[in-house]
Amino acid sequence: MGKRYLARINGGFMNKSGPIIVIEDDMDDQEVLVEIFRRLNYGNEVFYFADGNDALEFINQTDIQPFLILSDINMPRINGFELRNKVFTNDKLHTKCIPYLFFTTSATKKSVIDAYALSVQGFFIKAGSMQGLENTIRKIVEYWKECIAPNEFD
Repeated sequence: MGKRYLARINGGFMNKSGPIIVIEDDMDDQEVLVEIFRRLNYGNEVFYFADGNDALEFINQTDIQPFLILSDINMPRINGFELRNKVFTNDKLHTKCIPYLFFTTSATKKSVIDAYALSVQGFFIKAGSMQGLENTIRKIVEYWKECIAPNEFD
């Protein structure tokens, strides 16, 4: 891959053309996100998981390097904080340098502080409208696609 598609983060490379991983246990919210990504028509494939353990297994077992992870916080079995910690402390996954963002229905001061303590790269509240959600997703994806990293100056 050329420099056009890669950005350096934490000593590794971010794959800007890689898939987007969405972890959302609410099927209604997941259907809305499917529609939004379809409308935005990014070239990235989008993988949806209703469970953090399934997403973690996929990321661990594939050679695919995702572009970014959008994770809900409140999920059964393993919540977003636990999942982020597993990704952040896993040497194999840590070197994949996948931006990890929380995308959730509500926030408290404690949840935001806890998220950034785990080195998340963003914390977003789901907007109450389809247009609001679409605007937020567009901003997130376009920000990371435009992000310039040190290796682009080598």
